[in-house]
Amino acid sequence: MKKVKFDSEHRKKHFAFFNHMNHPHFNITANVDVTNLLQHIKSQQLPMTFSIVYVLSRVANEIQEFRWRIRGNDVIEHNAVHPSFTVATDKADVFSFCTVPYQLDSKGFIVDASRINEAMKTNPSIEDEPGRDDYLFMSPIPWISFTGIQHAMHYHPHDSVPRITWGKFFTQNQRSLMPLSVQAHHALVDGRHMGAYFNYIEEICVNPVLFLS
Repeated sequence: MKKVKFDSEHRKKHFAFFNHMNHPHFNITANVDVTNLLQHIKSQQLPMTFSIVYVLSRVANEIQEFRWRIRGNDVIEHNAVHPSFTVATDKADVFSFCTVPYQLDSKGFIVDASRINEAMKTNPSIEDEPGRDDYLFMSPIPWISFTGIQHAMHYHPHDSVPRITWGKFFTQNQRSLMPLSVQAHHALVDGRHMGAYFNYIEEICVNPVLFLS
């Protein structure tokens, strides 16, 4: 972890402009072509949810702005950020968070995710670990091919953890599409960075064997 120093005066003004807003997050939702990705996941008999969480987490870790967090008057950069995603439990009909340490090795990540998910079924958790902000908050909404989403969150003070949500797959022109929503703090993440995130997701979806081996 390290502190981020903005050398550009314009970048400092950009940060201050959005950081002083009551609602500094922005959200983009788009349909992503996951045809090849789904075929690879099924052919390799990989768990669907954990594979998608890995892909979404990998891309976030590759873009440094998605690893930035605001702490007081400072911006810090984490070496890695870790998915905390919603899973079903045996205790109630509402979700538990499942936080899995990110690692580049997809097989190791999926093994860890499977183990931690099993524990959450009978010992669910809804709390974040105090003092931690190296999360990626993620939610699957497998019942709806949504076109937009709004997240519950604190605004006073607001946090700077990205929210990433994906929905029900659907078919269009013989291709499988997945709605993907990405929400981020605008003082840290700009449209260019958001575009890079979606472009990298598309790259993985086209050639999943290169990333999920």
